[in-house]
Amino acid sequence: MFVARSSAVAARLLEEEMVIMCPRTSKLFVLNAVGSAIWSALDGGTPLSDLVRDQICARFDVDFETAMAHASEFVQQLAEHGILITAEQPITNQVSLENATQEAG
Repeated sequence: MFVARSSAVAARLLEEEMVIMCPRTSKLFVLNAVGSAIWSALDGGTPLSDLVRDQICARFDVDFETAMAHASEFVQQLAEHGILITAEQPITNQVSLENATQEAG
């Protein structure tokens, strides 16, 4: 699975927590250090499993299976709010983002 941040969200890093505003509901989401690390690493072109292995497991001393399960749930929850976009193929440009959004919708 490939994941990218929606271009429609407003986000700001405050200390080690990322604060994100959902554009549809105006709800604020505050990500802890792990969520913020995932958020920062999302580029749409790297599989989530690689990001978890290379960024999360190494930095937070957690096993891959546990980290991947939590990361997948995290991504799913934010995707339901339109904050993240998921796709089976790399999300490399605006056309891919629009296609991924339509597939997810």
